[in-house]
Amino acid sequence: MRLRNKLCIGMSLAPTWLSNEGWRAEDSGIEGLYSADFAVDIARRAEAAHMDFVFRPDASALPVPVLEQSFGFSSLDPTLLLAALVRETSKIGLVTTISTTFSHPYTIARQMMSLNWMSRGRAGCNVVTALQGNQNFGLSKMPSSEERYDRAEEFVAAAQSLWASFPAEALLVDKTTGRYADTDLIQPANHEGKNFRIAGPLNIPRFPGPRIPLMQAGASAGGVALAGKIADMVFAQTLDMTTALQTRQRLSEAAQAAGRDPASVRLLPGLSLYLGDTRAEARDLFLANHRRVDRAQRIDRIRAALGIDLADWPGDRPVTPADLQNGESARNPGHGKILRDLIAREALTVDQLLERPETLASVHWQIIGTVDDAVSTISQWFNAGAIDGFVAVPGGSPRSLDLALEQLLPRLAEAGLFRVAYSGETLAAHLDEA
Repeated sequence: MRLRNKLCIGMSLAPTWLSNEGWRAEDSGIEGLYSADFAVDIARRAEAAHMDFVFRPDASALPVPVLEQSFGFSSLDPTLLLAALVRETSKIGLVTTISTTFSHPYTIARQMMSLNWMSRGRAGCNVVTALQGNQNFGLSKMPSSEERYDRAEEFVAAAQSLWASFPAEALLVDKTTGRYADTDLIQPANHEGKNFRIAGPLNIPRFPGPRIPLMQAGASAGGVALAGKIADMVFAQTLDMTTALQTRQRLSEAAQAAGRDPASVRLLPGLSLYLGDTRAEARDLFLANHRRVDRAQRIDRIRAALGIDLADWPGDRPVTPADLQNGESARNPGHGKILRDLIAREALTVDQLLERPETLASVHWQIIGTVDDAVSTISQWFNAGAIDGFVAVPGGSPRSLDLALEQLLPRLAEAGLFRVAYSGETLAAHLDEA
């Protein structure tokens, strides 16, 4: 059973519709990738569709080999990019990404409150611990997962102490009396913890409105526990509805353990959308976008998902459920479940399995089909209580982005599952509308 009346929907500003082969199209606009104009256009259109927020994921390292074929993790700084959208939009939320492993709370607290003032309460922060990048910050190795999440929890607590240290109520700006601020209300943060010692106060007052909503993206036990304590939104990888239901249950339990209402933690998986006017068109778009994923790479994806190595199997040999029983431990069991279900449903040879879209599945929930298909699947997941919304990740070409914004969102609104207009001015207000 769903926890909310309306979907919460964001749009990823990572141009996934240009990844793989998408950037090679004549009209892709890839030449403007490192400009603010690229994101401004998407944000304006997302706001016209009344989306809750735009969101820029980020990474702290650059895997260079990927750049041979696509732009990979090469991108503008997310917070600077979101700041460029402030004057170009008026209602949509602006969610940036920060690494608690490689940043300092004082710097981030100041940046986030600056963004919140500039946007009049529309800032949001995606808190990540990072999986790589230590070599760029003077660390010989990545801290353990436990260390990263301990630091993340303290990082958030320190930032919140800094935001509280200079309350909005302290601002008087009384020209008659000459009092600018009531300094008795401005107090040191005095944060003393395992990782940080911060005196404070912050050198910018708190914005006089709702607090800054937080997003979190970790799926480990530590990540789920942290989400239960601090997150308003969770950006998750849920390849199938069963996994989504399990993740939703884990988040509910974590929120309850932290003394919070489970509905206050919104599960928003990334949703990879390959959309077309027909299912065949969408499928062709998907396959064309992945045409440079060669046989060896496809075999590696199956090995990661199922724990079996098809490298020496004849192409015409059938792959059966019995073959999967002797596989090694899988690195990507979520993807494995999709392939296991496929193999159980259909009699496929090795060559046929390697050509299926399921083999090339995104790390995110994926819909390859028409707008009707997307509306039906999203409605099913939402009504089952598997999700509270999603972050749209269009794929293949700008056409998927266009269909998501111009047809999918209006259709969800017509069905009563999404807003038809904004009723609030801040990101927190948008989140509370449902």
